Amino acid sequence: MYLSELSFCEAVSICQLRAFPRQDDALRYTCHVRILLKERDELVKYPISFSIRHRGKTLELDTAREMVTLLGINGEPIGSLSWDFVIDQIMAYRKMPVQKEVRIEPRISLAFRVRYHTPEGQSFDSRAGGIGGGGMFIESAAPLPVGTRLAMEFSLPEHPEEWLPTRGVVAWICPKADHYTFSPGMGIQFTEVTPEVRDRILQLVKTLQSKEQAA
Repeated sequence: MYLSELSFCEAVSICQLRAFPRQDDALRYTCHVRILLKERDELVKYPISFSIRHRGKTLELDTAREMVTLLGINGEPIGSLSWDFVIDQIMAYRKMPVQKEVRIEPRISLAFRVRYHTPEGQSFDSRAGGIGGGGMFIESAAPLPVGTRLAMEFSLPEHPEEWLPTRGVVAWICPKADHYTFSPGMGIQFTEVTPEVRDRILQLVKTLQSKEQAA
């Protein structure tokens, strides 16, 4: 039987029964067991059986990167979400009052230009399809991996010549268009945004929401 097939308790029991001549040998063996089991447990897959609409798909939990990935029937990745984003969504739909720091920012659908740069120096000129006080949705046929940090600047339709700087991280991706996002892309969560830029975003959101309600 291989070590990776054992639970930690079983492996430690075997370690104790091996009667190592020196204590440091036993310690090295135990540490080796821990490493093997950790590598095995970093990716955990849960087949979806009871959901009629998604039966046959699989949820893959990556504990090392704190990500959840939806796999198709043939094992192909459909999309990934960070644990932060999943937790935020759960908190957003709680029936009981939530703390102020968990406040969900208002958002709107809006097309505008955005430029973004990765830590490796890659630069992209794209279009965003929505924005709110907490982040934006960037349209992309090849979305970047969840967790990628970006330096961004965008121009709002009211002042297209003015570029507003901010920073963010890829919180979730949509590899193909669906009934929630009409184009593939990635959801960006702001990590650095000045109060002035945030106020501009929130004011725009409030104005457009008021127009929609009055229409």
